[in-house]
This record gives sequence, structure tokens and C-alpha cells, in this order.
Amino acid sequence: AKRDGLYVAGAMNFIGRDCLYGRYWGCIEDYLCLHFELCYHQPIQYCIEHGLQKFEAGAQGEHKLKRGLLATSVYSWHWIEHPGLHHGVGEFLEEEIAVTQKNIALYNQHSPLKS
Repeated sequence: AKRDGLYVAGAMNFIGRDCLYGRYWGCIEDYLCLHFELCYHQPIQYCIEHGLQKFEAGAQGEHKLKRGLLATSVYSWHWIEHPGLHHGVGEFLEEEIAVTQKNIALYNQHSPLKS
């Protein structure tokens, strides 16, 4: 996004076979609704124009439900070499996954979309 010819914000998405993956965004100052324009509205329009079947907006954010995006699991891969930290993070993630799956089911009960 530009203001007076200078870049003030941007979003980075990755294109898969049939999906656009939204991942990062940044802005040098606050602009009302610019985040949603760059991170949701424009990527969704891109998917429609280019025949992509899915738009995955990234992790976190209950605010996405209000914009018609359903809660889904998002996966990432990390290597933690230190044995103690590896074990501790692994235990935390087991609990976090269970809570996250329950939250996804709860959030999607309020889906604005027909099943």
C-alpha cells in the first residue's frame, strides 16, 4: 500500500497449487482497515481472479471469523535441538493442540456459511 507515492504497508502471501497462503504483513503506522484490505480482501480477490480454490489466511485471530473465514488447523515445522527444550515444547504442544482443536470446533459452530 502506498501513501503519497511511498510504501507504508505490505502483505506477503505464498501461492500453492490451488491455495493462496497469507503469512506476513507490516505497516509503518496505523491506517483504519488497511490490515483487512491487504491481508483478506485483496488476497481473496486474487484467488477468485486466478481460480485458486482456497485462501488460508494464517494462524490465530478470532477476528477472521467475522470476515467469513473458518477456523482451521495450521501446521508448521520446527527443529529444536536442545533435548530439554525439545521435550518441554513437545509437552506444551500436546496440550495446546487439544485446546486448539476444541476452540476450532467451538468457533465453527458460529460459521456464517451454510454447511
